[in-house]
Amino acid sequence: MGNSPIHKVEKSGALTVHGYAGDGAILLAFDLDTKPDKSFAGFAIKRTMPDGSSRWLRNRLTFDKPVTSATTPDEQHAIWTDSVKAPFQKFRWIDFSSDAGLHEYEVSAMYFGKSGLEAREKATIKVELGQFRKGKLRMGFTRGYVSSQAYANPPYNNDPISPREGANRPLLFATEPYQQRWDYLGGQGRKMVFDFLAEAQQGYLVDVFAYDLDEPDVIRQLQALGSRLRLFLDNASLHVGERAYEPQARKLLEQSGANVKVGHFRRFAHNKVIILRDAATNKAVKVLTGSANFSVRGLYVQSNSILIFDDPTTAGYYAQAFDAAFSDMSGFSHAPIAQGYFDVHAEDLSTFAVAFSPHKSASVSLDLVSKHIREATSSVMFAVMELGGGGDVLDELRKLPERGVFSYGVSQTTKGLDLYKPGSATSVGVPFAYLREKVAAPFQPFLQEISGGAGQVIHHKFVVVDFNGPHPALFCGSSNLASGGETSNGDNLIAFFDPAVAMAYAVEAVRLVDHYHFRVSMKNATDAKPLILDDGKRSAKRWWQDFWDPQNVKCLERTLFARGPSPEDAPMLATVAKASGSKPAKPPKRTGARTGTRPSPAPRTARRRRK
Repeated sequence: MGNSPIHKVEKSGALTVHGYAGDGAILLAFDLDTKPDKSFAGFAIKRTMPDGSSRWLRNRLTFDKPVTSATTPDEQHAIWTDSVKAPFQKFRWIDFSSDAGLHEYEVSAMYFGKSGLEAREKATIKVELGQFRKGKLRMGFTRGYVSSQAYANPPYNNDPISPREGANRPLLFATEPYQQRWDYLGGQGRKMVFDFLAEAQQGYLVDVFAYDLDEPDVIRQLQALGSRLRLFLDNASLHVGERAYEPQARKLLEQSGANVKVGHFRRFAHNKVIILRDAATNKAVKVLTGSANFSVRGLYVQSNSILIFDDPTTAGYYAQAFDAAFSDMSGFSHAPIAQGYFDVHAEDLSTFAVAFSPHKSASVSLDLVSKHIREATSSVMFAVMELGGGGDVLDELRKLPERGVFSYGVSQTTKGLDLYKPGSATSVGVPFAYLREKVAAPFQPFLQEISGGAGQVIHHKFVVVDFNGPHPALFCGSSNLASGGETSNGDNLIAFFDPAVAMAYAVEAVRLVDHYHFRVSMKNATDAKPLILDDGKRSAKRWWQDFWDPQNVKCLERTLFARGPSPEDAPMLATVAKASGSKPAKPPKRTGARTGTRPSPAPRTARRRRK
């Protein structure tokens, strides 16, 4: 989407619509000037694509077709109805588009009239959607396997993404049959990886940190680099043995001329990084990083992020970390690059900072994260692989429901997914067994990816603080944000203070939680209490009333997304905190975006010799 506006707002009569842009996505938030009357039915959304074609976005619920835990995927898909006939009964909605360009969204406030549903107010937002770019930063997400509702439709039809896992699956299998599926499932994240690898073929020296490494086309691209490649490959217990692909990848790459070193620090060599260096000077010029492993699962199954910095300063810090690990893994925590955050002042991007682990103490990197979570004044959103680790950051995330800020997040354990909804002190679980049941029959034989195991689906590692406030903060990278990992793993952690970047990750957090929350709602729905739209006849209480109740967290949600931070929010924060049984939260003073760590220049490195 280039450097297009990250937020737009339109007002028509009593209706206000806000649009928050993400990676090929938009979060639409709606509000009405006053509490609606009993005839209010919800919101309808019509989308016009860049080619001029239009259609109504569809709702998974209707007024007359109940959805329960017994509803099959095929039955669920048949229920989907245009929102002009089945309005969305919530005050926000996320839409995704695979087409780049100008998108127009017409939002209508729908009411029950004498002759049926009718629109009384309409507001239209026009926004450029596409790959996220801002200055020297490009950013994209993979879709997440289970999160991809459209994957059941043609041309994908829930087809498998690879041959069966196990000893019979060759490492370098033929990928032609899977390319269309991979392109869809990998989203912008996959495209960024392969564009970057294609650029690497243009004479660059290339350094790679890899944890999981089994994506056949990634390995073929690395083979083509020959002696221009240095690879630091994890050799922890899960990456050795007969069933592991990484030793096979190592052998192939060494045969092609690459210089490969293996190691795992105290626990894991957990980075996922590609660095391009100028062949004449050995100076780093560009770097790719993020949470996505260079594997079939990392790119096509899990929810992950990829970032590319077209910036020699940023790339130089990553190169310094690579050189330190490649030359002396055991002494990395004592190296200058592991001693703190390094500020980067990049064109068209607010100052950000990077940190590299393992550190001698987790506080080196995590104190800044926990500090910003504690000082949140309006919202904290997160997607973290597990919350079972230790340390202040995870403790602060667990305390959020007591704070009176809007908290929204998802994490994964070995048994399933945990959702952390606003106002709830405990998570709501979605067992893998239930997720497995809700995938269409043709896909059942290929569900190893969601049968359990930490990080199989939610592999993100990010926290967004006050995404639409005056001082947003985002922490992301490969770090799991647990203190054990920061002292035992090779990782990188990035601290952003740029509104556009924070907003894009906030949209991703809402996408993930909303999707899996619907799965939770389905799991708990019965014939007596099904999921069905409120038609005003089944109950005296209307669906929208909680959104105007100052003691209900849904009121905070509506205000946060549809109005943004304002002086009126402070009393509501205190009210919600009091209602939850805790002391009202006093908004703390913000200290700004600076990390407090002075950058140290990346040391010069002698031009390295290649095998």
